[in-house]
Parts: sequence; structure tokens; C-alpha cells
Amino acid sequence: MSRAVKFVQGNEACVEGALYAQLDFFAGYPITPSTEVAEHLAKRLPQKGGKFIQMEDEIASMCAIIGASLTGHKVMTATSGPGFSLMQEALGYAIMAEIPAVIVNVQRGGPSTGIPTHVSQGDVNQARWGTHGDHSIVALTASNHQDVFTMTVEAFNIAETYRTPVVLLFDEVVGHMRERLEIPEPGELHLVERLRTAVKQGVDYHPYLPREDGRLPMSDFGDVHRYNVTGLAHDMWGFPSDNPGVVHGLLRHLVDKIENNVNQMAHYKEFYTEDAETMLISYGSAARSALHVVEHLRGKGERVGLLELQTLWPFPKSVVRERCSQAKYTVVVEMNMGQICQAVQSAVDLPETVFLANRIDGAFITPTDIRKLLRVIQGRGV
Repeated sequence: MSRAVKFVQGNEACVEGALYAQLDFFAGYPITPSTEVAEHLAKRLPQKGGKFIQMEDEIASMCAIIGASLTGHKVMTATSGPGFSLMQEALGYAIMAEIPAVIVNVQRGGPSTGIPTHVSQGDVNQARWGTHGDHSIVALTASNHQDVFTMTVEAFNIAETYRTPVVLLFDEVVGHMRERLEIPEPGELHLVERLRTAVKQGVDYHPYLPREDGRLPMSDFGDVHRYNVTGLAHDMWGFPSDNPGVVHGLLRHLVDKIENNVNQMAHYKEFYTEDAETMLISYGSAARSALHVVEHLRGKGERVGLLELQTLWPFPKSVVRERCSQAKYTVVVEMNMGQICQAVQSAVDLPETVFLANRIDGAFITPTDIRKLLRVIQGRGV
């Protein structure tokens, strides 16, 4: 059987990926440029037996998917920068209570209401540090619609594997442009199902006691087991605790289950990286311009390569360090003031050889913008 082919927006590709991953509950509030995610799911999700609800705001939306996830559902919400800001406290709750959820943030210009209809990649550090306290987070992205689909499926897989919220950090250009999408056949992409506890009714159930493999089996809230869920530091039964040993162990677990698996979560694409003297690093829609530059300059005999990141957090330091180790210099292409550039500089052996090619004015960064900076660098004889 041949794959179904569609011509869709990036936001719709995200919807298709979520449905493929067996999303069955969505709560959200419309906001440019993510609204199409909610619009399409309002029609498609009930047709597949799922539930769609428009909430009064983004805080309520995040809280609604937390509740639905606890009762055994695969859940998602979608928003943009200001709405993502409103979700941060509940995002921290989901991290602390270890609740699987997928949060789509289609980025636009900011701060505040900023430039609602224009592109930005300014929420990268918000995704990493937006909620308070020591924590880790998973944030994925993509530059084309096929990868939007795949990363959406992967977001659900990671959320269910590690009992954690996962952020899909797309941007306005990817969200609103249209291109070809092939829908994989059922079973073609691996899906991770919720790991449910084998503990029988009436037997003591520890909702926060990891197995030897690190996974935490869940019991659907309201079903056969009664247990406590809290955003407070808690013990393995879920009851609040301020015991230093318990708190230390919990925070280490929350961070280590993500950071110790960075290699398993590191998704990226490589173009001509084997012999690159100039290494471009980019992500999201900006990577499309970066790839155009690489293809153009390769045609002229210049040894330029591209590392396109699809996992932004946890940051794949070892991959970046290894790919940049032989390059004369590295150029990070992004549409912010250097949020991933800082992470690259901290990862490589020679941070002084890392440069930023960026735009922060709501306009899409073009190949011409990137080539101008490359000429400046080459003129310095770096």
C-alpha cells in the first residue's frame, strides 16, 4: 500500500503526526501563529474518538492536559510565545509530578505580544529555563514538514518513555508554509505506549519508584489505585517531603533521566560535515537558508557543511563538539540574539571561533544574510 500524500501547512503536519502518535486529548486556546493546530484538531480529533476542548486561556489549557494525561490519555496543547509564558508554572508542575505531555510552541516575535504574524526563534531559552527551579527539559524542532511529522511522533514517544513534558519548538515560517507531506503507514514508525503498573488492586503502589531501567510505571488516576499527586517535593508514594535526602534524590532523578539519555534523544541531520572547514549550525526554518548556502558554496568548491539540530534540549554537546572539532570556524544561524550560539560556544574547544549569523527583526533570515557574514569572517582571516 502506498503512502498517503498531502500538501499541507507545517501546523497541519504537526496535527497529522500527533494523530499518528495516537493523541486522544487536546486542550488549547487560539493564538497566532499556532491556531491552525487547534482548528484542525477541533475537526479531526473527535472523528477519531478523541476529545477536543477550547479552554479560557493557556494556563487552563496546560492544566487540562495534565489532568487528562494522569487519567491515561496521550495529550497535547499548542500555543505561541505569550501563551507559552502563561503555561510555565503548570509546565513545572508536570515536570515535578512526572506527567507525560506534548506542548507545541510555534514561535513568533517578542517580547510580550511582539510581532504576532512574523517569524522568530526567540523562545529557545524560555523552553529551557522558563519554569523555575532546577530541572531539565526536552525540546525538539524541525525545518520541513516531513520532519515536523516525525518529531511530533518522537515527542510523544519521549514523553511516554520518560514521563516528562516535551516541547515542540517550531516557528512561524515552518508553521505557515505549505509543502508535501507523506503520511507513513500505521506501524511504519515506532510508537511508545504508556507503561502501566503491574501492581494489582489492593497492593501497595509506589507511583514515583523507578524500575531498574529508569522507567516509572503509571496507574490511571481514578482507577484501581489511590495515590497522591503534588507539585511539592515528594517521596516515592507521592506525599510531600522536605527531607533533604528525599529532595536531593528526587531532583537528581528528574534531571538525570533526561541528561543521562541525551544521546538517545539527540536528533540531527548532517550535510557535508566530513571535511567542512566552515561549519554552519542551524535549526528550524533558518536551517533551510543555511542549507541553501552550503549547497551553493559547495558548488563553488568551498568546504562548507551544515549540522541541523532537531533536538535543542537536552543540548547535544558531544555531537556539536565532535562535528566542529576540525572546522576552522563555526557559524550559528538562528533568528534570535544567539540563544543556541551560546550553547555551541560552551560545547566546542575553541569558543572564539564560533560566530553568529542572525536576524531579530521579524524577517526571515536569507542565504544572502548568511553569505554576508561569511565574507566578513573570511576577510578577517580567522
